[in-house]
This record gives sequence, C-alpha cells and structure tokens, in this order.
Amino acid sequence: MPAVIVLGAQWGDEGKGKATDQIGHLTNYVVKFNGGNNAGHTVVIDDEKYALHLLPAGILSRGVTPIIGNGVVVDIEVLFQEIEEMTARGVDCSKLKISSNAHIIPSYNRFIDQANEKARGHNLIGTTGRGIGPTYADKMNRIGIRIQDLFAPETLAEKVALALAPKNEIFQAVGMDTLDAAEVTQELLSYAERIRPMVSDVSLEVNNALDRGETVLFEGGQATMLDIDHGTYPFVTSSNPTAGGALTGSGVGPTRIDRVVGVAKAYTTRVGEGPFPTELTDEVGEELRTKGGEFGVTTGRPRRTGWFDAVIVRYATRVNGLTDICLTKLDVLSGYKSIPLCVAYEVDGVRTEDMPLDQGAFERAIPIYEEMPGWDDDISQCRSFDELPENAQAYVTRLEEISRCRIQSIGVGPGREATIVRYPLLGE
Repeated sequence: MPAVIVLGAQWGDEGKGKATDQIGHLTNYVVKFNGGNNAGHTVVIDDEKYALHLLPAGILSRGVTPIIGNGVVVDIEVLFQEIEEMTARGVDCSKLKISSNAHIIPSYNRFIDQANEKARGHNLIGTTGRGIGPTYADKMNRIGIRIQDLFAPETLAEKVALALAPKNEIFQAVGMDTLDAAEVTQELLSYAERIRPMVSDVSLEVNNALDRGETVLFEGGQATMLDIDHGTYPFVTSSNPTAGGALTGSGVGPTRIDRVVGVAKAYTTRVGEGPFPTELTDEVGEELRTKGGEFGVTTGRPRRTGWFDAVIVRYATRVNGLTDICLTKLDVLSGYKSIPLCVAYEVDGVRTEDMPLDQGAFERAIPIYEEMPGWDDDISQCRSFDELPENAQAYVTRLEEISRCRIQSIGVGPGREATIVRYPLLGE
C-alpha cells in the first residue's frame, strides 16, 4: 500500500482539504506536516461544511488516525477549541496524535507577529498575525518551545524567559504591553496533562505503519508558491509546503513515498501580497471570486483571482516531482464563452515557459494566453470524464498537456461526491 503526499500546486486555497478527505478515507493515517492555524481546509460532507485549521482533514474519516507532525507549529489554545467544536459536531477526535517535537506558538509570538507587521508600514508581507513566522524563527534560532517541554516545567520556564526577553524590548519600543515570563509559562503548563495522551513519536509510528503495509497520506498546508525556499519570496509562508517538507515534517525518508499529488484550481487565486501574473482586477475577477466563493477559511479575506497559470503549475510539478494533479472547481468556469489560459510569460521582451530566475523578473512577467472555448452546461452532476461537455474535456486535456502531469481527478462541486476520478490512486 502506498504513501501519498497531497499538497498545493499554486498559492493555496486549491481545495486540498477536499482532496485529502477523498483520498484520506481510504487510508490508515493522515499526517499534517507543516504550517499552523494560519490556513484552513474546507471539507463538505452531506451538505455539511467543516472548516479545519490545525486538525488534519483525515479526522473526518472514521478508522483513520490523524497526526500532527513535527513540522507543524501548534497554538494549543486553538487546537483544543477546534477539538471541542469538532467533538460537539460528532467528530471523533480521540485518535489524534501529536509529535513531541512539534513547536508551540506561545502568546508572545502572536503579539510579535502583529508588531512586526505593524512596523513594516506599507511593505506588508500579508501575514495572518497568528504567530506562525515568529515561531518558525524561534525554531531556527534554537529558542523554540516544543510540545515535550510542557512536561519539564523548569526547562520550560528557562526557555520562555530566554525567548521572551528580546521580544519584550520590541513591545516596549512600539508601545505595546510587555509580558511576564512566569505567567506565560503557567499558561503553557496548564495544557500539559490534557495534551499528554496525544503525544507520540510520530516518525516511529508512521514508519511502523508503512512497515505493516498500511497506507499513509501526508497533508500539506499552504502551497508550493508559498514555500519559504521555492515560493515567491518574501511573500511566502515560513515553512516548506513542498514534497520535501512532508519528509522533514514527519520523519519519513524519500524512498517510502509512492505518489505526490498536487492540487490545483481550474483557475488561480492568491491571498495577501506578492506578484500574481494572471490576476484579474476587473469585473471578471470579481465574478470569479463570487462564483468560486473565494474568501479565506481562516481569515475571511477576499482572494485575488486570475486565469489558470500553467507556468507555476509546471514549476510545482518539477519542484515536487508530482505524479498526479487533482483539478478542482472546474464547475466555476461554466458559463464563459472563452477561457484564457496562460501558457508562458513575456519577461523584458523574451518569451519563457519556465519560472523566471529571480523575483524582480517574475514581478515583470506578462502572461501569454491562448484562448480555449468555454461551455454553458452545468457540470456539477457529472461523475465521469465522458459526461463533461466536449469543450470542458478539451480544457482539462490541454491543462494536462501544459502542466506536464496527468490530471488524476476533477472537482465539479464542493461536496465529497462531486468528483470525477480518472485514475484511481489507491485502488478505489
């Protein structure tokens, strides 16, 4: 049985929650390997919508063990709020496992995140202000707080005091209240016994599962173009949502992975600041936003919208070694007479089909489009490729060609069942 990575192939919000849910209910384990509660996954089951932030989408599938890996940063208060909300809706959260090596988002990092963004003035990154970046920064600076530290009070107190001291100086400088290290420590310690039963050696547990022939799905937050190394830096997240991050964020080696699935919308969206070559700032872009319900699950912020960009999806295919693409929201494109499709860029008068080498060139990139004929049919009830209108089939086939990766499934609506599976991944 395979190990499958599912990740975003654009700038996020591609529908990874639905893709993970669809594949995840056929697996034994679903492992969230990066990010925190700065992103959300939406899953619709029997017309009921579930918005997940920290919890893996696999928590909605019975029989699946959901895991939060070491690459995730955890706001414990948010985690328990989400568990309570899901439990109240009848979702079984009792099997949740959390890596002892996962880093905690302490309260002071939420405040420092807001202070840093405030200090930037007009040069905003577009952070959600939830302490994600500062917590990853503390991790790299080796002053981070890990889940295992909750069970060593003296060590925790020392680490909090060390990390908080320079942040209090920043709070004073920008006119914010300082925090007391002892109070922060006690707040964190108050969660220790409640979280203790969930704590696990995730690397050992997942590798043992693979040894037993069980199926593991690795669920990525954010997306390729937001990767700290491979995304549109500095307008990126603070983790690695790419395939490599699945390995380091869970403690699994590359030879154990069988398939890497990129999730991509039939058009493109982006939240926050940063370049976006195919962005539509006119009434067509607004129409796409309305038809697609393009508002953030976590923040509610309206998403920027644009036509499908094959350059960035080809890039995602290369960087991640994609074996498959889950195409989502094809139904949103119904009703357009023709659909522009970005196949290349013009940068300083030169055509390129590859990602520009540097950020400045990418910001100057002008999309080169080819026009695809549209369709008027409602495709939300289609359940096979042959049921799609001829022009919709042609659009998908062309996306497959220029993305250089097979399109494994096609989303034609928000529900779990509103999917056309072209090539089964797990023998479903």
